[in-house]
Amino acid sequence: MTVQFCGAAREVTGSSHLITLTDGYKILLDCGMYQGRNKDMEAFNENWLFKPSEIDCLILSHAHIDHTGRVPKLVKDGFRGNIISTHATRSLCTIMLLDSAKIQERDASYHNKKNKNKIKPLYTSDDARKAMNHFVGIGYNHWHDITDGVRFMFRDAGHILGSASVTLEIEEHGKRTRVGFSGDIGRPNRPILRDPQPMPNLDYLICESTYGAKEHTAPPKESEKLLEIIQEICVKKRGKLIIPAFSVGRTQEIVYMLDQMAHNKLLPPVPVYVDSPLAVNATTIFGTHPECYDDELNEYMLTDSNPFGFNSLHYVHDLETSKSLNDTTDPCIIISASGMMNAGRVKHHLFNSITHKRNGLLIVGYCAPYTPGGILRAGADKITLFGQRIPVNAKVFIMDSFSAHADRSEITDFVRNQKGHLRKMFLVHGTLDRQEALRDHLNIEGFQNIEIPELGQEYRI
Repeated sequence: MTVQFCGAAREVTGSSHLITLTDGYKILLDCGMYQGRNKDMEAFNENWLFKPSEIDCLILSHAHIDHTGRVPKLVKDGFRGNIISTHATRSLCTIMLLDSAKIQERDASYHNKKNKNKIKPLYTSDDARKAMNHFVGIGYNHWHDITDGVRFMFRDAGHILGSASVTLEIEEHGKRTRVGFSGDIGRPNRPILRDPQPMPNLDYLICESTYGAKEHTAPPKESEKLLEIIQEICVKKRGKLIIPAFSVGRTQEIVYMLDQMAHNKLLPPVPVYVDSPLAVNATTIFGTHPECYDDELNEYMLTDSNPFGFNSLHYVHDLETSKSLNDTTDPCIIISASGMMNAGRVKHHLFNSITHKRNGLLIVGYCAPYTPGGILRAGADKITLFGQRIPVNAKVFIMDSFSAHADRSEITDFVRNQKGHLRKMFLVHGTLDRQEALRDHLNIEGFQNIEIPELGQEYRI
């Protein structure tokens, strides 16, 4: 039996790991898109390290595009098996893969209008719809048979709605082996979702390492901090507060926090706009999957049946309303994608707001250094948007406690129950420096035989 690392090897994105049994049966764990600017990875999304038609089964850890974004291409290129996920992941993929396809189509169209060398989208909206026919939704905490001698189980990973770790139990020639994949590990004590659940005892573990060299700052009293920012910008300065946020997870967490303020009559009387079509649709899906909620949210819903809606909250569907928000000078809160401010409607809101001292920008997550978000996080006093160099006069706030990724200590706590059982651990989903730091930390904690595989590397297990 072998495991081959076909993505997210010494990289954060492009998750894809191939398990091949001794009889040739092939199980693919995730099928993600590479998102980055490494020249060595330019061709990654177009090519495979395996034949899609030879994959028997695909298991998805969660719906984020860096874990699912090449699923339509996999089906387009010959895959005909089942795509197994949690019920919530299946629901989110219906909108996220279609949204991804539309981006591919739009980017190709834009390129072809300006260049003689024509390109085709990675996949189309029709490809995304066809891929959804292969999905099979499965619940948490129950073993399910895949094929003779192979079963698997999902455990809640607490990262986003429907996220899961995957445990494979494989019996070959009278020998039973457990191979685990952590997926993306969430953080304990976050709103909406349950805490990450530990995995069963494993022989081999494929473990994420995104924040393997970092400890998150202790979370402040987030609601109080957010309320202070709203008071300063929207009440005292009578300005706009722009909150760039990823459409799935981060947006719903902020809306839920604002809903609690409104429910407790703490939120100032200013309109709140969620201006992202994907975020609007994702929030609807959040409301249909209470099986993923933590006890705190379930208890809150006894007094507020809609935790993602309050009187001053407006979900923006059409482009005209979105454009009108650029022109308004009334105080308001605008939550919009993308989180790094390098695309989507938030880029327009940023362009129209950041030159005014009365306005504010609240950054609530990681932004790659080359993106507008990363530039603003670094304290730039000018920024280039839509080809124009403009001054940054709005006040920039940063709240990093919203991160949905486990840090070094939280990853260590998640795998702690595996000490003494694991024969080998493979670190994936991280840059090499962070992986080496996490490996050294885990060695001190008593874990041995930790590998950091290269892209395409294969191991016998």
